[in-house]
Amino acid sequence: MRFVATLEDGVERVEVRGADGRYRLSIGDAVWEVDARLTAQGIGSLLIDGVSHVVDVSVDGGACVVGVGGETWVIRVEEETRHIIRAHGGGPAGHGGQTLTAPLPGKITHVAVRPGDRVAKGDTLLLIEAMKMENEFRAGAAGTVAEVRVAAGQAVNAGDVLVVIEA
Repeated sequence: MRFVATLEDGVERVEVRGADGRYRLSIGDAVWEVDARLTAQGIGSLLIDGVSHVVDVSVDGGACVVGVGGETWVIRVEEETRHIIRAHGGGPAGHGGQTLTAPLPGKITHVAVRPGDRVAKGDTLLLIEAMKMENEFRAGAAGTVAEVRVAAGQAVNAGDVLVVIEA
């Protein structure tokens, strides 16, 4: 499974393969063999390339707070697909507008707006099913829907323009 981990201002792609406590973890070009066991609520034991570590993990506001060997990191982890959609789901059209484009191939499952509709920042525009997940796209700015270029049931490709909002 692929994830994106954000630590302070850095973003890393992470791939995890394996099951039942034995994993192969890839971050960039680095690869580690990891044996991971939960020993108590929030306390884990990691054996990474033969070195043992006790890990304290808690969740704070959607981020993982990870303590290892006296050091603490705040890491946000999300599935790679969700990260792509969140980070690249649409761009500005200029003057406060928005052009929503498909970040990856998928199928439109619901269109919530029509041309001429007024939308506020955060209003739902449409839903796309991609990689067996349904993803909701919201307006990044207030404005008027100028164009809706898709319909429910339609397949889309990465980069296809879905909705155009004018300020």
